[in-house]
Amino acid sequence: MEQTLFWIIIAIILFDFIFEKVLDYLNVKHMKDEIPEELEGIYDADKYKKSQQYSKVNTKFSLVTSSFSLILILAMLFAGGFGLLDEWVRGTTESIYLRTLLFFGVLGIAMDILTTPFSIYGTFVIEEKFGFNKTTVKTFILDKLKGYLLSIVIGGGLLMFILWAWISTGNWFWVIVLGGMSAFMIFMAMFYSRIIVPLFNKQTPLDEGELRDAINAFATKAGFKLHNVFVINGSKRSTKANAYFSGLGPKKRIVLYDTLINDLDKDEIVAVLAHEVGHYKKKHVLKGLAMSLVQSGVMIWLLSLAIGLPVLSQAIGAEEASFYMGLIAFGLLFSPISFIVGIFSNMLSRKYEYQADNYAKNYKLGEKLINSLIKLSVKNLSNLTPHPTYAFFHYSHPTLLQRKRVIEEN
Repeated sequence: MEQTLFWIIIAIILFDFIFEKVLDYLNVKHMKDEIPEELEGIYDADKYKKSQQYSKVNTKFSLVTSSFSLILILAMLFAGGFGLLDEWVRGTTESIYLRTLLFFGVLGIAMDILTTPFSIYGTFVIEEKFGFNKTTVKTFILDKLKGYLLSIVIGGGLLMFILWAWISTGNWFWVIVLGGMSAFMIFMAMFYSRIIVPLFNKQTPLDEGELRDAINAFATKAGFKLHNVFVINGSKRSTKANAYFSGLGPKKRIVLYDTLINDLDKDEIVAVLAHEVGHYKKKHVLKGLAMSLVQSGVMIWLLSLAIGLPVLSQAIGAEEASFYMGLIAFGLLFSPISFIVGIFSNMLSRKYEYQADNYAKNYKLGEKLINSLIKLSVKNLSNLTPHPTYAFFHYSHPTLLQRKRVIEEN
């Protein structure tokens, strides 16, 4: 049975890789050398050519990185790497808790060391070449160290909680874990911007002036209680711009990237804000959180049925069952379900984006919203005409042209 599971895992990994590369191929072939008619007035010829080059370079780089990852995981499976690591940690300590931490710690650090050169190249070569990178070597290193710290504290803590529940709570395992994970997700939804973001970026209240007055005026008109508008120093790492809504209830806040404020005029920023408020008013934040909890519940329930089966651990090279080996095998086998869930999540997300756009349009901000999206897309060298199949599987937002068409038609 373990051999059958082993080959099922191999088939899943290979199918996922081939499928993604076919989508990438279709997307690249869909690009045109000459600027398409529908992009005239949005991209000029030089900027369009640069956007196509940026997309092609990133696609080629993705082929290299994903091929390297494929070789690593196949080597670990065929050479029994997981089994050897399991054998080593068993000889190091008798504690299942320490063995689990050691197993994932060694695996995580090894993978990060092997993949860091790709991160360096992507940041300091590709992003630098196309004028996006603002990350310094110091910031890159500090981000790495802070990422390690968060992995140890948050990742390690959650892992120990799940392991404790598996050992101690029997048939109540999935209920206890779902309850704990739900509490954690709600906590992070409320306090992410207050706890995690400050580790990486400064957030400062938006200065008084025309922009703040315009934002407050819109919030009052929309009946949206807004006490917190913050500016984040996104320019510390990239010239790309963004804005997002975070928090729940009285902890909600709007966060604007400093690059966004520099790139857009006052009315365009208000239109972006109206779009974000639309997500809140349409309860997309709560619906998204509820959907994540349901997905987590299904995954944890399936995990509770599978993780203790010796055949799972043995399928990836273990001599006997263990929590951490079962978790690795389950993660590999669960990926097709994650893939299907991701399709529906993207479809729902695109629907929500249209609804938020329409909310902004109802306040006579549709044209300004489109203008802002055009400016941001052009500056970010976005591929505005992706292959429809590629967009269906990968895009959580409708394309700019789709959003523009819907806003102008309705």
